[in-house]
Amino acid sequence: MAFDLVQYFAEQIHLQKPELLNQYDPSERKSHLLEINTLSLGKLITLWRTDENKLYQEIQSQDQLYVVDIARHLTTSDQNHSKLSKPEFEHTMTEVLSLQLAELKQLDDTGNYGIKGLRELITGQVEHLSGQAEDWIWSTNELTELKGSKPIPEEEISLEETMKEFNQMVHQNAVEHHEQVAEVEKTAVPTWAKVLEPVVALAILWVLYSAATQMFA
Repeated sequence: MAFDLVQYFAEQIHLQKPELLNQYDPSERKSHLLEINTLSLGKLITLWRTDENKLYQEIQSQDQLYVVDIARHLTTSDQNHSKLSKPEFEHTMTEVLSLQLAELKQLDDTGNYGIKGLRELITGQVEHLSGQAEDWIWSTNELTELKGSKPIPEEEISLEETMKEFNQMVHQNAVEHHEQVAEVEKTAVPTWAKVLEPVVALAILWVLYSAATQMFA
């Protein structure tokens, strides 16, 4: 697995660019910078795949016009759904992308990566980027194989809500059982009626016998 540039760049942004988006509260600032970081790194991956020789040369030359052009392209993309205003998005993207290219050059210089080593490092970041951002990020930087990689958070159900649903189920079952018993009792023949059936039959026979005796007497 390649060295995790996602977290490495996040730490470098925190250390080297503390002024970026510092007008936002810490949690919101962190969220915006994570989007910019993943968007920028993802774009470097797609640029490398398109023409690795050109991107390697740009890493070596650190041409600011090249950086500005990429930042502007990402800013004006129809797929870009960032909540940042376009000016602050473009400025932040330019700063972060410049930092990433500078760090990649430093890693290349100190580690003697060369084009083959940087290929493995940069293209290997797909695994680290997976699940790190919303789908619009991957549409914007054209790293579309990562769309749908961010898990959808499941709604947490409290114990109180669970017990409430359980009690409702128990109550409903009790009502249905009571209704079934009542229906059975309504249609069933009482036990006492079954016991008296022979007695009633004998009484009827006795009445009939007495009437017949009187007729023929």
